[in-house]
Amino acid sequence: MFVSRAPVRSERTTFESRNNRETAVVTSTKDEVDIAYSLSNDFFSLWLDERMHYTSAVYESEGESLEQAQKNKSRVLYEYAELGPTKTVLDIGCGWGANIEVISALGIGDAHGITLSTAQYDECVARKIPNSKFWIMDYKDWEPPHGEKYDGLVSIEMIDHLVSPAQARQGLAIDIYREYFRKCSTWVKPGGHFGFQAILRNRVPRTRKDLQDLAFTADVIFPGGLNPRLEELVAAVNPYWEIVELKTRRVHYGKTTAEWLRRLELNETKIKNEWGTQVYDDYVRYLSTCVRAFANHWSSDVQMKLQHIAL
Repeated sequence: MFVSRAPVRSERTTFESRNNRETAVVTSTKDEVDIAYSLSNDFFSLWLDERMHYTSAVYESEGESLEQAQKNKSRVLYEYAELGPTKTVLDIGCGWGANIEVISALGIGDAHGITLSTAQYDECVARKIPNSKFWIMDYKDWEPPHGEKYDGLVSIEMIDHLVSPAQARQGLAIDIYREYFRKCSTWVKPGGHFGFQAILRNRVPRTRKDLQDLAFTADVIFPGGLNPRLEELVAAVNPYWEIVELKTRRVHYGKTTAEWLRRLELNETKIKNEWGTQVYDDYVRYLSTCVRAFANHWSSDVQMKLQHIAL
């Protein structure tokens, strides 16, 4: 279903390389994003849902499939952004286009998406979603075509690429997040809405293995970033956005990552044959860590309905 457009990574990112970039505004570089998301579209299609959402689903009933739960997630954010058949939207960190594909089916005017991943961009374009356009672009460099403002914004778990552990230790996190929310506020019409979703970090585990597994996930699977704390986001949206609604989705992300792990393990032989034992072992370790993280409150997830404050 999905064409592979990027080579398998040949080396791991070291912990030191990330921590040395203490002053970068956007911590995850394009090369690091390609490590995280451009391994192979065929690889990700084996264990994500059929549209390849790589973010927490929203389970609204027992026995619901991952595919339906991912549609639920996009519908919630569609409603949070107050979108509709004539509305325009920007998806910030649009992935492989899964969210735009769902909201297009719900009814949308023009839908724009930006990503730093080459493989994701190629897949977005290949899907030929009606009324959609995509760019390989860092959010800090983005300006809407022709200077037009959007009716609404959506961003799903992109913000974890903005702040490094070193920057957080220096007390820079809230300022960096606030600059992100300020920039986003310039793209939306006065009073417009933002359907926002983010992975959260919470409690710190107490065993060496758990700490090592979390560090492995951050530095090898997703180099260059750090999940925000909820209180940092609540502080950072001000003075540009009002939080109209907020829901945490910790249990939902636990179910999502458990299903990803189950599907990954069903494809063990194929993955080892095509991408190697190391890739398989890395992703089993990463997804197993995620399941434990959400079960033990080390991590959570949040969806917010934000409304632009016209100053």
